[in-house]
Amino acid sequence: MKRIYSVLVENRSGVLCKVAGLFSRRCFNIDSLAVGETDAPDVSVMTIVSSGDERTIEQIEKQLNKKLDVIKVKTFSESQSISRELMLIKVKYNKNNRREILETCDVMKANIIDMSKNTMMIQICDEPEKVKLFISMMASVSIVEMARTGTLALQKCMEADS
Repeated sequence: MKRIYSVLVENRSGVLCKVAGLFSRRCFNIDSLAVGETDAPDVSVMTIVSSGDERTIEQIEKQLNKKLDVIKVKTFSESQSISRELMLIKVKYNKNNRREILETCDVMKANIIDMSKNTMMIQICDEPEKVKLFISMMASVSIVEMARTGTLALQKCMEADS
C-alpha cells in the first residue's frame, strides 16, 4: 500500500537529515522525497512517498508527528491527491529515430527544450506512472543522461477547502 505524506517542517538545516534518519532507523523505505520552501520562508514542505502494510503506514505517521521540527503531517493515498514529477532526459538521435522520438514526445506531452546535432534534451512533467512509461518508451533510443525530481503532491480540492 502506497501512502503520500505532506509534512510541513521548520526550514532549518538538519531537518531533512532527522526525518530521513527516522525512516532508516525503523527500516521504512522512502519511494520518493521532494523538499521545497512554502509561501512562508521559514517553513518547508516535504513530500514523502512510502509503501508498506497498514501498521507500517500508521507507524510512519506517528513517528513523523513526534518530531520537534515537524509542524503538521497530512497523509493521503494516491487516489486522494494530484501528483506530478518532473524529468529531464537527454537522448541521442539520428535520422532513423528522430521522427519516432518527436511523435512519442507529442503523444506524451513532453517538450524538447535543447538540441544539438546528435542529442536532444526532453522535459516531461506528469504523473509518476506516465514518467515511467515515457522512460520505457525512450528505452529503444540511446539515453545519455536523466534527472528526475521526487513526486510532488497535494490533496485534491474539496468544497471544505474554500
